[in-house]
Formats: sequence, structure tokens, C-alpha cells
Amino acid sequence: MLTQGQLSAFKAELLKNKQDLESHLDGNDHFDLRSGHAHESTGELSSYDNHPGDEGTELYEREKDIALNDHVEYQIQSIDKAIQAIEKGTYGKCEACGREIPYERLQAVPETTFCIEHTPDRTVSHNRPIEEGVLMPPFGKFNLDNKDENVAFDAEDSWQEVSSWGTSETPSDFMTPQDHYNDTYIASEENVGYVEDFENFIGNDITGKEITVYPNKQHEKYENELDEEGIMTSFGDLPAYEHDPYVDHDK
Repeated sequence: MLTQGQLSAFKAELLKNKQDLESHLDGNDHFDLRSGHAHESTGELSSYDNHPGDEGTELYEREKDIALNDHVEYQIQSIDKAIQAIEKGTYGKCEACGREIPYERLQAVPETTFCIEHTPDRTVSHNRPIEEGVLMPPFGKFNLDNKDENVAFDAEDSWQEVSSWGTSETPSDFMTPQDHYNDTYIASEENVGYVEDFENFIGNDITGKEITVYPNKQHEKYENELDEEGIMTSFGDLPAYEHDPYVDHDK
């Protein structure tokens, strides 16, 4: 059992700790969380001229401030609870099991109302952000590229679509520098709406016949590349009996 002198000493310490914490929160304006927007704590007017990496840093700092603020407010709540327990005459006894809390533990953590075996502060949450279930590399269960004959719009396609509007990448981040900043994202060279290059300038009727070539810049580029390599298709020559005369210059 705690003596009256010990209870008075603990109460005085708790009140002092509470005053210090409240003074700390008032001094930093609750870690600047009372600002209407994160920009107000940094002096920025908007995000328009900021690099995405800078925005990510500010977001991290904001999240850290929220965690620190929650921790301090939790300490104040615990102190108020301990002071109420002193006034009720229950201070020093575990809320869960009713046993005496060791004096040494109260000296170390005067705001506690639990013994070490039942303290909720020992509980480690195993709940993980929902985003981790989606963004598992490479895009987890939403990556359909490895499934046979699958052309569905999956998570990787979603990322490519979003990244095409801008990322923190620069031409120097690629092994082969991009010609334009609009192409500074992964797989920017992939075709959109079709797979092979020739699908952009060749069509046929509903029965698969009447194959027609529609000349365009990509068709011209494709033909020039084939001529330079001396082949008929991007995947090599066709069987001999299908060769066109134009590739048989040596003969």
C-alpha cells in the first residue's frame, strides 16, 4: 500500500508532467497541426512549383507530427486518469487484475494504472495499411502479365497510365535517356491500344480478310527498319517460299 506521502508526491509529479506537456503543445501549436494546411506550417502557398520528392518529404514530416501529437495527447489523458485514480483511492492497483503495482514501476511510469503483465502499451498492432496489399511487387495479385493470353487492364497498366502524367523521374534516371520529359516514366515506349507496331497501320474486315495497309509515319518507320536489317518482319524472315523479291538483292 502506498502511503499518503507517496500518493502526494506522485500527484505533484503528475501535475507537473501534465503542465510541461501542455506547455509544450501550446508552444509548438500542437506541432503546427492547427494550421489549415501543411503549406501554412512551411510557408508555402501551394504545391504547384514543388518537386514530387519535396512533397513526399513534407508529407512524411506531417505524418510524423501527427504521431507525436497523438503521443503527447495520450500521455496527458493517462496522467488525468492516474490523478482521478489517486482521488478515488485506487491508484497503485492494476485495473485489469487488481493486484498492487510495484513501487518501482510507478516511479518509472507514474501515469500507469496497469501492472506490467496487463499494460495495453505492450500490445503491438499487426494491422497493416491496405495499400501494402495492393502494391506488393510487382503489383501483387493485380499483375496479370504472367497469365497466358491475358490482355486485361491490370495494376501495372494503371500505374503506367498515372505515371504518364508526370513522376519524379528525369531523363538521367534511365539507361537510355528519353527524348522528351513527357516520356520519363517506365515503359513509356509501349504501344497504347495495340501490341505489335504493325497493328497500328494494318487492318482487315470482320472475317479476317481484305488485309489493308494504311500508310502513316509509324508504317514508314517500320518499313525503313526492316529494310535496314534486310528482313521481312520484326521477328525475322518468313519461310523461303514466302520471300518477296525485294529482299533477294544478292541473287
